[in-house]
Amino acid sequence: MKAFLGRRAATLLASTLALILALAAGGAFGMIPQEPGAVERAGEKLDEAGRQIKQSLERGFGTARDAVREQFSRTRDRVNDMNVEARVYGRLHWDKLLTTSVLELTVEARGIVTLRGSVPTAKAKKRAVELAIDTVGVTRVIDQLAVQTPTSETTTTTPGTTTTTTVKPAPAPAPED
Repeated sequence: MKAFLGRRAATLLASTLALILALAAGGAFGMIPQEPGAVERAGEKLDEAGRQIKQSLERGFGTARDAVREQFSRTRDRVNDMNVEARVYGRLHWDKLLTTSVLELTVEARGIVTLRGSVPTAKAKKRAVELAIDTVGVTRVIDQLAVQTPTSETTTTTPGTTTTTTVKPAPAPAPED
């Protein structure tokens, strides 16, 4: 029995020593603090570099996103202005009351339409303004029409961001026999 207790005690002593050595070597449970090694320091530096790259990319993508949105908004407004011009042009060009009129149509930003030129009667002038006002996308009409005999001169210009189009009268219907 004495030998049995000796072995048991030796095993217990060996287990305790192994546990103490393991704790001392590994610093388990925060009992023995250790200085970070080269691998840990390199890992921390890589983590910091990764965070900085991520922040830079987020700022860059945010700036690019804002620039794309702004440019898209400008382009959409220009396309909308072109569509407004085409719609007003079509309505004025094919109206029978305006067949002998020579009109210049200018569409500025946000649907502001300026009508210039000459119309044969006050009724034709009123009709041209009404057609422009009632066109989808037009927000305001500036009437600079004159009631008089139309001129034969027609021009199309595009100063700056303003588009100008001359409306030619539709051909007069052929006389019926």
